[in-house]
Amino acid sequence: MKVDLHVHSKDGSDGKFSVDEIFAEANKRKIDVISITDHDSIECQQRAMELALEYGIDYLSGVELNISFSHPGYRDSKPASLDLLGYGFDIGNSALLKKLEQLKAYRKKRAEQILERLNLELEKRKIPIFTHKDLKAIEETVDGAFGRPHIANYLIKKRIVSDKQEAFDKYLVRCNVPKMPVSLEEAASLIRDAGGKIFIAHPANPRGTSLASFTPSIKGQHRIIKEGMIAYLDGVECWHSSHSRQVTSSYLSFARKEGLMASGGSDCHQQPVIMGTLPIPRFVAEQFGIKPKEGE
Repeated sequence: MKVDLHVHSKDGSDGKFSVDEIFAEANKRKIDVISITDHDSIECQQRAMELALEYGIDYLSGVELNISFSHPGYRDSKPASLDLLGYGFDIGNSALLKKLEQLKAYRKKRAEQILERLNLELEKRKIPIFTHKDLKAIEETVDGAFGRPHIANYLIKKRIVSDKQEAFDKYLVRCNVPKMPVSLEEAASLIRDAGGKIFIAHPANPRGTSLASFTPSIKGQHRIIKEGMIAYLDGVECWHSSHSRQVTSSYLSFARKEGLMASGGSDCHQQPVIMGTLPIPRFVAEQFGIKPKEGE
């Protein structure tokens, strides 16, 4: 059984493939169980469920929610950004849909504020500033949630920077505007009240929104989860493309010890296509009631 519970689409997030393209690729790669987990968006979930039936692939509804979290023992109690994964929830839940609409509206407002700050930096460098016409051009490239990667792509298109890394290093880090704050408690309530399960995503990712921003120590990260998060979590993403075998093993042991579920996914944004490349065991799917098909 091949499992991947962390994939992003361009229909609702920052992936490069549409939902239809993702399922065609998943079928080609013989993936048995999949979940599309777009950032703060479930717009593609109905289509994903329809395609899963067409291809005979087991599907879990999914979403990746960004939260603000702090711990008194780290960062002088200043909050940091973390990602949570929700699975198996009712995609028609009104409270969840309302919150996601609020987040979508805020993302657009945030993008406009980032562009205002970006223009100040461009003026300093004697580069023509962005106008409403530029904002509209960026919006036209957004299939899902509007974020800094879309602005980075436009900076590349305008030849102001050569790649995304330069866009963030030169402009988008210093021009950032905080995301709409969502707490761990609120995110957990939204997913659980919709009948789903909630997991901390890529907890040890050294380059992403993870507990590594609090401490690089895996044992320290475990302590943070146990002291400040565990009451609001159903599980931990143990397998992730940024996790080494040792990190995965450590988090799997931690999850078992604390009675948490274990999930896993490639976090594929189709750059490159890494769907289904992680050795995620079948019990991960079985935790959600998904049984192997005959012959698997």
